[in-house]
Amino acid sequence: MRHVIALDVGGTGMKAALVGDDGELLHRARRATGRERGPDAVVATILDFAAELRAYGVERYGTPARAAGIAVPGIVDEEQGIAAYAANLGWRDVPLRALLAERLGIPVALGHDVRTGGLAEGRIGAGKGADRFLFVPLGTGIAGAIGIDGRVEAGAHGFAGEIGHVVVRPSGTPCPCGQHGCLERYASASAVSEAWAAACGDPDADAADCAKAVASGDPNAVRVWQRAVDALADGLVTALTLLDPRTLIIGGGLAEAGEVLFSPLRDAVRLRVTFQRLPAIVPAALGDTAGCLGAGLLARDLLTTTSTTPEVGA
Repeated sequence: MRHVIALDVGGTGMKAALVGDDGELLHRARRATGRERGPDAVVATILDFAAELRAYGVERYGTPARAAGIAVPGIVDEEQGIAAYAANLGWRDVPLRALLAERLGIPVALGHDVRTGGLAEGRIGAGKGADRFLFVPLGTGIAGAIGIDGRVEAGAHGFAGEIGHVVVRPSGTPCPCGQHGCLERYASASAVSEAWAAACGDPDADAADCAKAVASGDPNAVRVWQRAVDALADGLVTALTLLDPRTLIIGGGLAEAGEVLFSPLRDAVRLRVTFQRLPAIVPAALGDTAGCLGAGLLARDLLTTTSTTPEVGA
C-alpha cells in the first residue's frame, strides 16, 4: 500500500504516522525527543525514528514510503529545508530536510509546527472550505498561520503569522523577544496561568483552573480572564484588519475552555470592528493531531499538484 511518513516534533516528544493514499492513518507512534542529551541527540533521534517508520512500512505494506513531511518548532527556513533555531531543542541551522532525505532516500518536506498545524486545520479541520483563514493557537506562546487558497504563507523570511509579537499594550510587560506589551504576554495559556496563580495565591494554579473559576462566577477569575480576552481581541482585530480572513480558528490549550473563551471573545472582537468584515470565530477541530496531519499533507504535496487527490484525514 502506498503511503507517506508524517512527523511532528515538539519540545519533549514526537508524534508520527504513516498515511495512506486515501488519507487513512495507517500507523501511529510516539517517541521522546531526548533533548536532555543535547541537540545532536535530538537530530539523531529524529533520523532513527523516521528510519524505523520507513522499515515498518516496508514490512507491513510491502513498499517504502514515497515521501516524508516533518514539522518542527522555532524558526524554520522552509525553502532551504533548515531548522534554523529552537530554544527548547537547542539547535541552530540544522539541515534537517537534507539529513532526512539522505537517511530515507525519499523526498522530504520541512515545515514550521504552527504553520503545518494550520495547514491541516485549513484543509481538513475547522477551516475546511474557507479560501482565507487565520489559525491562532494559544499555548505556551502565541503564533499564527495565514491560510490562502489551501496553502499557508511563510513570508519572505519565515516569520509570517507571528501574531503573538504584535504589541497590544505599549510599555507593558517585557517579552523575551525584546519588545514590551506583546500579545502573548497577556493572552497565552502561560500568561493566564501566571496571572491567575498570582491572583488566587496558588503557585500551582493554571489557565484551566482559571477557566473553571470563571465558569463558577469567581470575580477575580473573571477579571484575569477578561484582561486576556481584551488583549486577544485587540491583537486579532489588528490581524483581521490586515488579512481579512473568512475564518478565524482559535486553538491551543486556552481554547479548551470552550464557550468560556469563545463567547466573550466573539463579543470583544465584534465591539472593536468598524469597517472590517467580522470573520467566523471557531475552535480548532484537530487538537494535538494537527501537526502530524499537516506533516502528512506536506509530504503528499510533494507528490502531486492536483486538487483531486484525497487529503489526509478526509
